[in-house]
Amino acid sequence: MKLKTFKPLWGNTDPIEMACQQAQEASFNGIEGRPPAASDQARWQDALDQHQCAYIAEIVSGGDYVPKRHWSVTQHLDDIRRQVDRALPLTPLFATCIVGCDAWPEKDTLRFFEKAMALQDELGLTLSFETHRSRCLFTPWVTDQVVKQLPEIKLTLDISHWCVVAERQMDTEMTLIQRIAPNVFHIHGRVGYDQGPQVPHPAAPEYEYALMAHEQIWQWIWRTQKEAGWQASTFTPEFGPDGYCHLLPFTEAPVADIWAINQWMNERERHAFEQFFKPYQPRD
Repeated sequence: MKLKTFKPLWGNTDPIEMACQQAQEASFNGIEGRPPAASDQARWQDALDQHQCAYIAEIVSGGDYVPKRHWSVTQHLDDIRRQVDRALPLTPLFATCIVGCDAWPEKDTLRFFEKAMALQDELGLTLSFETHRSRCLFTPWVTDQVVKQLPEIKLTLDISHWCVVAERQMDTEMTLIQRIAPNVFHIHGRVGYDQGPQVPHPAAPEYEYALMAHEQIWQWIWRTQKEAGWQASTFTPEFGPDGYCHLLPFTEAPVADIWAINQWMNERERHAFEQFFKPYQPRD
């Protein structure tokens, strides 16, 4: 099994040509980000082709990353459909979906995911639903219940969000993680800690415990995928700005270079993946 990694476009201000070039030069297999406007699709396609970048679409329903509270299930579904239509000309591998609302009752959450999963056949694109704050899958326990009732659902696992919600590392919930592992389709490789979704720098020794806790879970996912016969696992290092990156008081200068961190994560996890499966021993 191979590990394919993707440069996130979150916070990217460079032209798409430069972003794809950066991804290629830093040994990423492609990029992940929200689909462009129709007027930019040809330009994006040229950049993807020139730099041999695959594309993962990011779909964000509800008006923004924190959804508008009054939006209905139907409005979220229509929003997904519109955005997927914009992404399809670029032939994405699949779409990671930050969708739904954390305040919905369980019946609405299940109805939403049933209909969203059905969109895959209609639209011809695999949808992988992210475990994200402010969204339906904002806690591991809600996610576990959804998986039990919709066992075919695919997940983009970002456990950094759960660290904030639960105020602890998710290695405390390994039994649950193991239950949902067969549903994990894609990994977002950001490292969270007890009070935030993004450590200042994952290489800092004071956050080693957080990095190790996340890697323990990612490795379990990798092993689960390998034993299921997967040919490749996908992974996006997703450190970003927008309140996630720590800033110095008064100057608001970032405490670290986000692109440098994502490159560091890419190199570390590629090496960790290789070492983890050498030699590979199946579970008893």
